[in-house]
Amino acid sequence: MDSFLQLTAERGYQMLFGLVLAEVIGLPIPAALALIAAGALAATGALSTGLCLATALGGMLLGDTIMYLVGRHTGWWLLGMLCRLSLHPDSCILRSADAFYKKGRMVLVFSRFVPGINTLAAPLAGSMNMPVAQFYAFDFAGACLYTGAYFGIGYLLSGFTGAIERGYHTVGNYAGWAIGIGFLGYMMYRAWDRYRSRPTGPVVRVRAADVGGRLDMVAIFDVRSHGYYEKNTRRIPGSVRLDPHSLAAGVPDLPVDKQIILYCTCQGDATASRVARFLAGRNIQAYVLTGGLRAWKKAGLPLELVPEHEMLALPTFS
Repeated sequence: MDSFLQLTAERGYQMLFGLVLAEVIGLPIPAALALIAAGALAATGALSTGLCLATALGGMLLGDTIMYLVGRHTGWWLLGMLCRLSLHPDSCILRSADAFYKKGRMVLVFSRFVPGINTLAAPLAGSMNMPVAQFYAFDFAGACLYTGAYFGIGYLLSGFTGAIERGYHTVGNYAGWAIGIGFLGYMMYRAWDRYRSRPTGPVVRVRAADVGGRLDMVAIFDVRSHGYYEKNTRRIPGSVRLDPHSLAAGVPDLPVDKQIILYCTCQGDATASRVARFLAGRNIQAYVLTGGLRAWKKAGLPLELVPEHEMLALPTFS
């Protein structure tokens, strides 16, 4: 019988190790089904329970070690790359870092049960400099919990191997459809979010090309929500950081003899538009740079490095 369970029985340990490792490093592999199948086969004596558990734990810990080291050596660049998939990249950095800093240890224990987060936990721990011993302690606990749960299900329900196999083939047959539908839903939500965050108030926009040639006549403010967190961050020359979260406490002194330009990096210039409307409500005219920093770069206009004293120190575990 040419089936998944038969293949697992013939090459069980190698296959289990490979599937678990692949899922940990981010590939769309149903490792849980491999663990269930291994548990079912172990119950019949076709595989060794001890070797199955050791193999699965070895694959998980190896994958998590790789992801932890990648996060540790790439720092906040990796978090920034992951957050580009977020609907609101401007706030994703601080939100993700702060949440993981507060709940990071327990996230490592339970993250494997949550699709998406299971791949993020280890690299986030590395990027936030979680101590190695602490990382392995909580990560090992999570690996044991995950492995034991699905392996145990397979072991206890070993009489239903036919259903397990049909479930595996169903996953294989419909994986492409699921990915396609999920991607379509994601893009539709992005489109709806862009429509929802479109400028609806007194917002006037300007193009990068129209601003680049008269920098001495304008006052440019960087209103990115997350501030400056990554080394070698660049901004528009002469621009000043204006924290959009602090405006409710009071509007800082703004120049009255220059045109005020606001820019951000988020979708649809949402943050810059929100700040512009806030200032308009206080009789301060501000203009939004269409396309934000990306449009400025695309226009080939100059950038400058953010001074070190303006860099934002995000939370770390050490």
